[in-house]
Amino acid sequence: QVQLVESGGDLVQPGGSLRLSCAASGSIFSINAMGWYRQAPGKERELVARITSDSRINYADSVQGRFTISRDNAKNTVHLQMNSLKFEDTAVYYCNAVLRERIWSTSNNYWGQGTQVTVAS
Repeated sequence: QVQLVESGGDLVQPGGSLRLSCAASGSIFSINAMGWYRQAPGKERELVARITSDSRINYADSVQGRFTISRDNAKNTVHLQMNSLKFEDTAVYYCNAVLRERIWSTSNNYWGQGTQVTVAS
């Protein structure tokens, strides 16, 4: 059974920094992509950053230049370094992975439970 566990969410002041981490565990055959989505109250869930197995990276325009996504393949872990945080970055951040379990022949989407990031003065 595969699980995604996030960590690093916190309350920070505007302009501050935070690093989120997500570790995928279980019987994993391969990971196609890992990334971060966020959802603020009353808004739709949106892509923040995503990195594929061949190191292709996408960022939302709103975080371009401020956030950096990286991965550690040996640990099946993805990180999101968030700098110059703004009030509008406040949201629940969800880890997402597109991966294949060993017992299956196809890949599926998996989600973490989310970690709260609050930017406030």
